[in-house]
Amino acid sequence: MNDSVRALFFINENSRNMNINQIIASELNAAEQQIQSAIQLLDEGATVPFIARYRKEATGGLDDTQLRHLDERLHYLRELLERKATVLKSIEEQGKLTPELKAQIDECDNKTTLEDLYLPYKPKRRTKAQIARENGLQELADSIFRQPESNPETLAEPFIGENVPDVKAALDGARAILMEQFAEDAELIGALREKLWNESEIHTQVIAGKEESGEKFKDYFDYREPIRVMPSHRALAILRGRNEEILMVALKYQPDETPITEQSEFEQQIAKHFNIFNVLERNKWLRDTVRLTWKAKIFLSLELEAFAKLKEQADTDAITVFAKNLKDLLLAAPAGRLPTLGLDPGYRNGVKCAVVDDTGKLVDTVIVYLHQENKMLMELARLIKMHKVKLIAIGNGTASRETDKIAGELVKMLPESNLHKIVVSEAGASIYSASELAAAEFPDLDVSLRGAVSIARRLQDPLAELVKIDPKSIGVGQYQHDVNQSQLAKSLDAVVEDCVNAVGVDVNTASVPLLARISGLNQTLARNIVAYRNENGAFKNRKSLLKVPRLGEKTFEQAAGFLRILGGTEPLDASAVHPEAYSVVEKMLAKQQISANDLIGNREKVKQIKASDFIDERFGLPTILDILAELEKPARDPRGEFKMATFTEGVNEISDLQVGMILEGVVSNVANFGAFVDIGVHQDGLVHISMLADKFVSDPRDVVKASDVVKVKVVEVDVARKRIALTMRLDDDKPTEKRDFRQPEKQQRSGRGQQPSNSAMADAFAKLKR
Repeated sequence: MNDSVRALFFINENSRNMNINQIIASELNAAEQQIQSAIQLLDEGATVPFIARYRKEATGGLDDTQLRHLDERLHYLRELLERKATVLKSIEEQGKLTPELKAQIDECDNKTTLEDLYLPYKPKRRTKAQIARENGLQELADSIFRQPESNPETLAEPFIGENVPDVKAALDGARAILMEQFAEDAELIGALREKLWNESEIHTQVIAGKEESGEKFKDYFDYREPIRVMPSHRALAILRGRNEEILMVALKYQPDETPITEQSEFEQQIAKHFNIFNVLERNKWLRDTVRLTWKAKIFLSLELEAFAKLKEQADTDAITVFAKNLKDLLLAAPAGRLPTLGLDPGYRNGVKCAVVDDTGKLVDTVIVYLHQENKMLMELARLIKMHKVKLIAIGNGTASRETDKIAGELVKMLPESNLHKIVVSEAGASIYSASELAAAEFPDLDVSLRGAVSIARRLQDPLAELVKIDPKSIGVGQYQHDVNQSQLAKSLDAVVEDCVNAVGVDVNTASVPLLARISGLNQTLARNIVAYRNENGAFKNRKSLLKVPRLGEKTFEQAAGFLRILGGTEPLDASAVHPEAYSVVEKMLAKQQISANDLIGNREKVKQIKASDFIDERFGLPTILDILAELEKPARDPRGEFKMATFTEGVNEISDLQVGMILEGVVSNVANFGAFVDIGVHQDGLVHISMLADKFVSDPRDVVKASDVVKVKVVEVDVARKRIALTMRLDDDKPTEKRDFRQPEKQQRSGRGQQPSNSAMADAFAKLKR
């Protein structure tokens, strides 16, 4: 950046940043001061969970979702500013930066418009238009454009020379110049882009000979839909079909039967934009130039942009759904600290069994075989009695039905043990088993048995165990391998971070992966905490965390409120009250003349405290109210109550289903078009959005969320295509109208060694067959 442009940029920096604040404030329906304060905190290194929880006064109570949006938009708009500076520098160096152009660049608020403005000035390879200009044909192009009533051939004759051998060469050069000028008009391109998006359709056809191999895309063998209304799941399905070379996908902007001799609406718009529409009938050369500009330059470019926009919107939609489902799964209620037997089903290699105690510590393992049923029952009964097992967690992969049946026999055999059996999702368990983390945690344990440990632990506390697995492998998204992977990873990581910090962790028992998700911490600091704990024993109070190598005051500020120390020397360390606010609690204790132990958890005493008495210049009403809520219910868990579904006896496979059956199931996944429900047949059924309730539903999550236990009725069963249509309108006896279930990626249970499917969601935490 040269000095003049640098000065121009920095002189306007404050006003530009103010525009950023205005844009984000408008999007979040917030005040500019809230946005400015949040941006300042983020720039200082504060994390979203910390700002959302402990800096409410500064941000006016912006929650974690709003702050995530703010952070994302802040990065986008700052990148836009940097790109503007680069563009301004480039155009100025060419000596073409006019006040009008500079004003247009300053005012544009998105990267697409900026690139449209920059296109005529963007350095490019030597084009036909540039060669024509070098041969002196710019004047001819201007003459033809300004004098459309004249004969182009007559106008071209004076330009014949050494580099322009004849009239045809002169006209070809003039046409190349005009086409480039037309295609680089920012205002025109913006209008055509919007028109194409609003009026075009996507048409799909199966590629000849691919009908059998592309069976899962059958719904799209001959399909069309306006691009602007196409939902994300259909867009991603169609784009996958194209990538797998099953479907031909095209963008149609006019009826196929339109005669080629007629000018399309888009070509007419180009002509009208340049005020030459009225002469096109009499000037075939200009008409052909406009047509070629549209077909050879503009449409091809805008078609690519349209598909890119469709993909981007579909990615964002799918990632949002994935993130919401992941949040529901991570915040699913834990079964609690109970000794648990994890069963990882299998035929040839047997059922891998692992017992973990009430803290999640591995205490015993064994492998048993389904074909030796009596021996298997005796061995499992021995483990249950020896370790006082209360829960049996059964992985939902291959042989899970047979293993579940054996578990049912154990429940009947040992009524005194008060056993409960739950089929849980094993999605990602095999990935964890072979990971470096699992190897470090269980160096002497066979890889196959590590999966059984994970299955048991994810029933006890899903959040603590699932943070060890790449979120993409947990199996709660759709088309996760098709969407933008960096955007997906960023979104899912943010969800995990928010969930872990919302719940908080016990610093004396938490694993490295769990600690690494705490605000302000990373893998290195998490390992240092665990190493210090192993060497010096349990932490007695939060202040002792400052003794951990590389954990300084700034990190302590970010992390301390989310780290719990139970039974330590400071009672408040077991709560979400931040150490910086302990002085407020001390004032409360002094005024009430009681000890911390007498106040914490004492609802009556807490209710007697008047929040306004403790507001000062540092701590406002939001923080005081948070402190009182925490004192009333210390370390309150935002997760709900653990529930279990009862599956119908005798309904084990999709072929067992009959239309009209009413079953209980677990919501395994929620999409924009409905909810998938696990009803115990290794194939999730779909409750279309129109079948979720007796009233209009705009968002399925308004009615259900992942891990909910619901009752459904079977509407339709397609055994061949493994599709099940369900309804939650149990009293509706009217014939169900045909629904649009275009969903080529099936909700099917994933076995061991397979890629995690989109089905298995929170069934891990809510199945019980009594």
